[in-house]
Amino acid sequence: MRPYTLFLRAVFMVLFVIGLAGSWDSASGQETRTRVVTTLFPLYDFARNIGQNKIDLSLLLPPGVEPHAFGPKPSDMARVAQAEVFIYTGQSMEPWAERILKGVGASRLQVVDASKGVALMKMESAEAGMGNVMGGQGHNHGGHGLKGVDPHIWLDLANSQKIVDTIADALVLARPAEERLLKQNAAAYKEKLRALDDAFATELSKCPKREFIHAGHYAFGYLARRYHLTYVAAQGFVPDSEPTAKQLAALARQVRSWGLKAVFYEELVEPRIARTVAEETGAELLMLHGAHNLSRQDFEKGTSFIGIMQGNLAHLKRGLGCQP
Repeated sequence: MRPYTLFLRAVFMVLFVIGLAGSWDSASGQETRTRVVTTLFPLYDFARNIGQNKIDLSLLLPPGVEPHAFGPKPSDMARVAQAEVFIYTGQSMEPWAERILKGVGASRLQVVDASKGVALMKMESAEAGMGNVMGGQGHNHGGHGLKGVDPHIWLDLANSQKIVDTIADALVLARPAEERLLKQNAAAYKEKLRALDDAFATELSKCPKREFIHAGHYAFGYLARRYHLTYVAAQGFVPDSEPTAKQLAALARQVRSWGLKAVFYEELVEPRIARTVAEETGAELLMLHGAHNLSRQDFEKGTSFIGIMQGNLAHLKRGLGCQP
């Protein structure tokens, strides 16, 4: 029997047991909350700020798991089957979401593609306009970045505001009686995103450097375009390929050529590449957080998307020479 057939059988067994045990709703007489499942952390945090105590919110990615390496289990599909709203970034970011939805097949589930209305950056323009991916590895993305687009849309804060609107519309559809409250929550959160966007634009415009190197996968094309920066990444759209010694040497030469004092590394991944380049060039190591997911510690202490981006702004200012 093929592995996929076995996987589906396991899913159906889990769903059957759930059906016998009952749904998430209880007979406590308390107000019923809308069950919402999101794939990535930005969507989770946006929905949390909009829905607040009107939703029962769940993040599909376990804390600490790098999303490009994630594979859904039968229990994940069961969780989606129980939900009323499922929010994902789009086929380009989470190709595994299609398998979940096929396995669930629930007509009552509202499926929300958060990339709706967002102008997706073509992979070729990202590589050409924002700086080269070392060794041309932007085309080696292992099923991620489908249809030739950069899927990291939330790292442009203007896109984030559009995503908030999309999620708010979905929650209003699920809870029409709370339309006014949900729209108010969305508007208040978008104002915070606008203020942060203004801070990025204003503060980064004063930096003497306009280039940065991220010794991780190509995630910051939208951010670089938004704030008129030049960006080079060591890997393609997923952190699954190690640069060669020749490519690492080219990366180190680029650091020296631009006179950079910092090399950025990514969250949830061992920074071997960044460390090698930093040791070669004497550059400082700074984290630039893609916000795909959080470590368990950060998740438990309530780290927010805005907090992550504020940290990114501080590190970018330091790396671009705005801060000592």
